[in-house]
Amino acid sequence: MTQTIKVAAIQHSNSSDLNHNQDKTVLGIKEAAKNGAKLIVLQELHRSLYFCQVESTECFDLAEPIPGPSTTLYGQLAKELNVVIVTSLFEKRATGLYHNTAVVLDTDGEIAGTYRKMHIPDDPGFYEKFYFTPGDLGFQPIETSIGKLGVLVCWDQWFPEAARLMAMAGAEFLIYPTAIGWDLDDEQAEQQRQLDAWVIAQRAHAVSNGLPVIACNRQGHENDPSGQSKGIQFWGNSFITGPQGEILAHASNNDDEILYADIDRERSESVRRIWPYLRDRRIDHYQDLTKLYRD
Repeated sequence: MTQTIKVAAIQHSNSSDLNHNQDKTVLGIKEAAKNGAKLIVLQELHRSLYFCQVESTECFDLAEPIPGPSTTLYGQLAKELNVVIVTSLFEKRATGLYHNTAVVLDTDGEIAGTYRKMHIPDDPGFYEKFYFTPGDLGFQPIETSIGKLGVLVCWDQWFPEAARLMAMAGAEFLIYPTAIGWDLDDEQAEQQRQLDAWVIAQRAHAVSNGLPVIACNRQGHENDPSGQSKGIQFWGNSFITGPQGEILAHASNNDDEILYADIDRERSESVRRIWPYLRDRRIDHYQDLTKLYRD
């Protein structure tokens, strides 16, 4: 297995036209593969607009099974282009049971594994608890032909426990398909604080686990269908770091972009030897982490 791998993250805006969104994603994958990427990460729920701005039963029509149309399409692309693709979809597991799910397609076109989003937000404009049942697959890396992928999704990126458990299970990369943006009523200084916190949190996961991070976010303004707010300005800023949290590539906040970075897996080995966090963990005193709160 090669020690250096080129990875790509495809950041783009979305519209109400599902076919248009799919075409944009497919073209991005083909371009990334043409430029040598072997691991290609897509943003969260890239097939449609971010429908969780409102609670509407009609939006369940967007859900699909696994395997299904999306996994078939991206599986065929993965095989044709000899790449690994991390896609994101609205999974219909059963009538009345849905998940926000990431699927990894390996170079043979087969589903290497799935991850169901574990942490589900419920905030103004992000009403995900209406749509998604929390994941039940745990924090298990997905084995692929290019290594073990620790795939998490959006809100998961704020929780150090999720990144740590993936690292403890042998993940070689931490990957976050994302859909996050600004409330347009917030002042600019607050918007900057939120963006900075988002980047800092994920860079910290890279540092504390000695692993590269790939965070792929959508960009562009999407209207609130209810008209009760100004909608969401997704802030883009997708980025890729090395195992010390160093920025290897960073996208803008308002452009469709494909980010590329060469990841040297030997650096994770070297960094972990210098900063042996796993060695020095005091698991004999961490029992209270299993409590919701220490009263």
